[in-house]
Amino acid sequence: MKPFPLAGNVAAVTGAGRGIGSACALALAEAGADVALIARTIDELEEVAADVRAIGRQAWVHPCDVTDPVQVRDVVRSLVRVDVLVNNAGTDKPTPFLDVTPELLQELIAVNVNGTFFMSQEFARRAIAAETPASIVNMSSQLGLVGSAYETAYCAAKFAVEGLTKSMAIELGPKGIRVNAVAPTVVETPRTALALADATLRELIVGKIPLGRLATVEDVAAAVVFLASPAAGMITGVTLPVDGGWTAQ
Repeated sequence: MKPFPLAGNVAAVTGAGRGIGSACALALAEAGADVALIARTIDELEEVAADVRAIGRQAWVHPCDVTDPVQVRDVVRSLVRVDVLVNNAGTDKPTPFLDVTPELLQELIAVNVNGTFFMSQEFARRAIAAETPASIVNMSSQLGLVGSAYETAYCAAKFAVEGLTKSMAIELGPKGIRVNAVAPTVVETPRTALALADATLRELIVGKIPLGRLATVEDVAAAVVFLASPAAGMITGVTLPVDGGWTAQ
């Protein structure tokens, strides 16, 4: 028996085309779930879908901009089931506070906050109508728990995700929907590879992590699967840091 069984479930994952999102999709498939893959780039989604099918699970590809509530509504209404939602789509552009433009602030809020809000609304509406117990896992960040220089806009967005997670959990719990979040430290992905190639920066970051290493996408995906699964059946409204002890200091 798999440790966190999700057989018979459908898990929708946003930002599923690469990095943490694709790792979550594959981990959920390994746990037995069929997976709806949601992102803007269809070619990347098709590659992940092929990997999910190779595991023996079904995969559906849904091109979608999560900041567009109409696109979100159409995608969620097309899902065959609504059991698990992983709100992974997000973006970050480290910028000094005084250089953050209104456009940059709006972009980070639109993807990280609005996208999570819109997807969760539509997902919850379907789950409530179907009277289906469900789980939502939001992708927060260690920077949703602590501050950082050059990350004011991102921190503002992820702190909002933290508040959204707790409030949704309170309101949706009586309707059978659990809502939690995962808060990773710096993760090694293709998107972070260029910055982490700087040996000085890499050493600085690792030096702040008591476990002495960066996170992998698999570390984050494992936490997501746990929170999505029946093993976390009495857990809602919490954030699970996957940060190697960064925020314990």
